[in-house]
Amino acid sequence: MFRRNYSSALLEEAVDQLATLPGVGRRTALRLALHLLDQPRENVEQFSGALMRLRQDVRHCPVCGMISDDGVCPLCGDTRRDATVVCVVESLRDVLSIENTGQYNGLYHILGGIISPIDGVGPGDLRIRELGERLAQGGIQEVVLALSTSMEGETTAYYLYKQIAQYPVTVTSIARGVGFGDDLEYTDELTLGRSITNRQPFKP
Repeated sequence: MFRRNYSSALLEEAVDQLATLPGVGRRTALRLALHLLDQPRENVEQFSGALMRLRQDVRHCPVCGMISDDGVCPLCGDTRRDATVVCVVESLRDVLSIENTGQYNGLYHILGGIISPIDGVGPGDLRIRELGERLAQGGIQEVVLALSTSMEGETTAYYLYKQIAQYPVTVTSIARGVGFGDDLEYTDELTLGRSITNRQPFKP
């Protein structure tokens, strides 16, 4: 078991904070803290400044929910993308995963999560109303449901399908190259790319 034996309370505080990051254990946090301690002061100030600007100045795109430095994100603002197709995903990480495949050229809509009663997340906590507003404006012909294949993801997809039914759009879902229970974030690019390319009509 890793034991704390620091000569500095400030070092311990830094390790405690770094260890809150996903996938960072206390040993790694200690290595990172010691690395920062060895860096010139100006480098550490640039590092911490970048993190503060990230937290304070990054905005969410009013259209899709993607992060943006200012106003509409580059994806929504790209006139070369197919604006008739919108891919609905759970999070920003899913957008990045799909973009890395290079197999999709439409737009996105980030829900901000999936329906999960056990976690206290209901439809009202997600950006479902905003999706309806986009569909009501017209111009969108296909909605791709690219959610995780967990029970919560399937429940969310079914709920969305019922909500979308009132609009004149085709509803599809990614092909089941993605195994049941898998998150898109951890699916390899080849499998995810094929799943997007070979999407199928959604069957509730």
